[in-house]
Amino acid sequence: MSGLSPDSARPEDIILHAVSRQLEIGFDDGARFLLDAEYLRVHSPSAEVRGHGVGNEKLQTGKKNVAITALEPVGHYALKIVFDDGHDSGLFSWAYLYELGVKHDQYWQDYLNRLAAAGASREQT
Repeated sequence: MSGLSPDSARPEDIILHAVSRQLEIGFDDGARFLLDAEYLRVHSPSAEVRGHGVGNEKLQTGKKNVAITALEPVGHYALKIVFDDGHDSGLFSWAYLYELGVKHDQYWQDYLNRLAAAGASREQT
């Protein structure tokens, strides 16, 4: 057993697929995820999205066609993702990117449920 966990896995491969607007990330424990720009944008770890505490999250709407314009490494622990809607304040730690990959289906469905409950849309208005 390697002893790796989402907290210790490190990316070996990060590829931005501009046309499909997806970020492909491969970790040193063999895990590989393909994450849409929209999914990353609406799950940004920034204060703008998460708020300043539980219950203060701000539902992100109209992000269906958002794209990633730049990836900037932050030390040896995170990635700053710049989106074409101007959002660039979220630092995605390796552990958080791994979590977003592992829990993709659950997190995406939760997001769609929150949109529906708010009567909001993924489409830009």
